[in-house]
Amino acid sequence: MSTPSRPAKDTAAKAAPESAYRATLNMPDTPFPMRGDLPKREPAWVKEWNEQGLYQQLRAARKGAPKFILHDGPPYANGQLHIGHAVNKILKDMIVKSRQLQGFDALYTPGWDCHGLPIENAIEKLHGRNLPRDEMQAKGRAFATEQIAQQMVDFQRLGVLGEWDNPYKTMNFASEAGQLRALKKVMERGFVYRGLKPVYWCFDCASSLAEFEIEYQDKKSQTLDVAFKAHAPAQLAAAFGLSTLAKDAFAVIWTTTAWTLPANQALNLNPELPYALVDTERGLFVVAETLVGACLARWGLSGEVLAVVPGEKLGGLEFEHPLYDTDPGYRRLSPVYLADYATASDGTGIVHSAPAYGVEDFNSCVAHGMKYEDILNPVQGNGRYEEALALFGGMNIWKACPVIIDTLREAGRLMATQEITHSYPHCWRHKTPVIYRAVGVIDSLIPDDGKIIAAAMIPAEGSEAEVSAHDGVAAAGQGRQRAGETVGHGAAAVHSQQLDIAAAVSDTVPTDDKSVIPAAEVGCNDLGVFVKIAVTALEKSRAKTIIVICHSANSVSKNCNTHQKPEN
Repeated sequence: MSTPSRPAKDTAAKAAPESAYRATLNMPDTPFPMRGDLPKREPAWVKEWNEQGLYQQLRAARKGAPKFILHDGPPYANGQLHIGHAVNKILKDMIVKSRQLQGFDALYTPGWDCHGLPIENAIEKLHGRNLPRDEMQAKGRAFATEQIAQQMVDFQRLGVLGEWDNPYKTMNFASEAGQLRALKKVMERGFVYRGLKPVYWCFDCASSLAEFEIEYQDKKSQTLDVAFKAHAPAQLAAAFGLSTLAKDAFAVIWTTTAWTLPANQALNLNPELPYALVDTERGLFVVAETLVGACLARWGLSGEVLAVVPGEKLGGLEFEHPLYDTDPGYRRLSPVYLADYATASDGTGIVHSAPAYGVEDFNSCVAHGMKYEDILNPVQGNGRYEEALALFGGMNIWKACPVIIDTLREAGRLMATQEITHSYPHCWRHKTPVIYRAVGVIDSLIPDDGKIIAAAMIPAEGSEAEVSAHDGVAAAGQGRQRAGETVGHGAAAVHSQQLDIAAAVSDTVPTDDKSVIPAAEVGCNDLGVFVKIAVTALEKSRAKTIIVICHSANSVSKNCNTHQKPEN
């Protein structure tokens, strides 16, 4: 039995038009897109803001309101933006816009740092090294202009509002002139003095380097044990409680930097360490007591300890430079200074001191009364000794090391030498070894009325003049100088009135202990603004002598120091 089939539906006749059903639904009608499509839509918004003059409208809306000004540490004009730029500018833009919403006239003037090694390095990569100065400057200016144009487009693409049609650039001649005028005012007020300080120096950069520009790599060096003959044997004998010395006596140092020996000016002993006078077939030698065995083995000698005294008993004794009898240029004495950094961990327990080429050596010699003008500094910025240096003048310091070793051997002052591989500071750009080298510094003084001035590095030597890059120190006349060129640097370059903030922030400062407030702790990377902020906190402390020095934008908190006004 078959089942009767169901009649077919006439769908064409019975189906209602689709539009009829749509009309029965109460659906919202909105032009808001279902997709964000931000990569496509955001550029249109930015274009619309620029066409409408949105930033200018905001300024007009807040005319007469209290001002909020963000002093923005500028980016270098030397490459495309990266995530760090984005985070930096977006967060600052949020701050400015939030202040605008709070009723402030929130100004933002973007800017660019157009000077310094980053741009110079970029030019060297594109056009080679050792370009003439004028060509380097012209190519650097053109490169910075090109980079600024690209970065400006990208910053606006991030939605950052600001005075993009009138940014400040440190390479603008008006900015450079303003910084020179500011420096002139500081100098005219008598708030600066010339100093000296050992800093990392790269011969390839012909520049001082900040800590963050240093990386460590293995380097092969020759160690040296070098004997300094006692100039007054009777005094050395008395220090060890002996009536006389039967042989010539020597203090022996150990170093890995043979190139520093021509500039030796002192010996450092630890006042707490016991030092032994050891009798050997080559003479009498002074070394740390705990290192006698290791030293004799290294020198290939046998010996007997005659006496032991603490280092403090040897302070003030004088020893002759190891090349004292070789050339009249080294006929000088090296006094014994007592310093805690001389240890018995290795070597001989005695440190040879060339104050121009080590921070601890420098501090020790200055603390014992050595004047800046008496510090020997024969190494030039290009890595060569000055021509006037006896025996080694004009030589590259690295190539001079074996010559110095041979000269010490011929003079009978080399006890031992051997090659070692050790970790050594290198330039992060050129991957070449760097040295500590004393350079001229101009610091600012605290006048009697307690006013505070920001400090600045200045060049010390003619055609190789160099100034470290300081973010925001332009308010005190900071600049970068190379080969006689003076160029501005710093976020505050366009705001020269900050000089008055630095110069007259305080009438009196209570006396007592010294205080240091790292800029990082007050959330400010602009030194001009930081000084103003810091004064309030410092007035609550008891500080008589206060000065803030920023040696690097990236290490503000490490390099803010308190300095006493020099007696001179």
